[in-house]
Amino acid sequence: WLGRQPLLDFLDGAGGRLRMGTLLSRQSCQARLRSPEGMSLAEFLYPALQAYDFLHLHQHHGCRIQLGGADQMGNIMSGYELVTKMTGTDVFGITVPLITSTTGDKLGKTAGNAVWLNRDKTSPFELYQFFVRQQDNIVEKYLKLFTFLPLEEIDHIMEMHAKEPEKWGPQKRLAAEVTKLVHGRDGLESAKRCTKALYHSSLEALEAMSDQELQELFRQAPSAELMLEPGMNVLDLCRKANAIPDGPSGYQKITNGGVSINGIRVTNPETVLILGQHILKNGVSLLRIGKKNYYIIKWLQL
Repeated sequence: WLGRQPLLDFLDGAGGRLRMGTLLSRQSCQARLRSPEGMSLAEFLYPALQAYDFLHLHQHHGCRIQLGGADQMGNIMSGYELVTKMTGTDVFGITVPLITSTTGDKLGKTAGNAVWLNRDKTSPFELYQFFVRQQDNIVEKYLKLFTFLPLEEIDHIMEMHAKEPEKWGPQKRLAAEVTKLVHGRDGLESAKRCTKALYHSSLEALEAMSDQELQELFRQAPSAELMLEPGMNVLDLCRKANAIPDGPSGYQKITNGGVSINGIRVTNPETVLILGQHILKNGVSLLRIGKKNYYIIKWLQL
């Protein structure tokens, strides 16, 4: 709708009702003006554009509440002022505490560390791991913010944590509650399967994983479809998957213990692949080279 709004009409409408003194007094504006980079006209007009969004949504869709992070307070106040001045309607703004990363940085698209509700952007496993890695000084707050657990139960969880901090009880409960809330019980079970497969080398969990879960767990991992040939060994597998270099260095990579199949280290390059051990019941092998390089092998016509 802003793209269809003539500039002069916008300035005459919204621009005529937003006061310079108010916009300049915002804490966010003051911080930008004092910074070495200063503040561009585009940045200064941003609150006016967001305020107009609120006005448009109110006039065309009956929107009366704008919800945002605490850092959006100034923009939301601009929207509140514009809507009330132009329509006389009572509207409302709600701000919520910013959720930060484990290093204290703001989460978001710009920072490249956003946590999404959409499974295609943040899988249940990734969501679960984000919350299970939270530090002790923030986990109680998150339990109160993101779950519907009674406060008495949260107090009990924290008391138990003080006695047995090595169990990470609050973090695991937080991760489970949030993942179940966002992705349902199936999503939570998926996250637990992926966790067992990746961090506990569970063959049972790996065999139970769907293609979708494998792709989510190893987003960057290359995959290959191979035919199992008689007498095929570990060296053959690694080379066909383009996981090791040709020649002696690739052979030595295996003998030095740098190759694992389904979480089990293999040091003999001549070891013949065995169904149920190197090739799981779901027709998949998870090949790992070094500590972090994974390859997903899908076997055809077993």
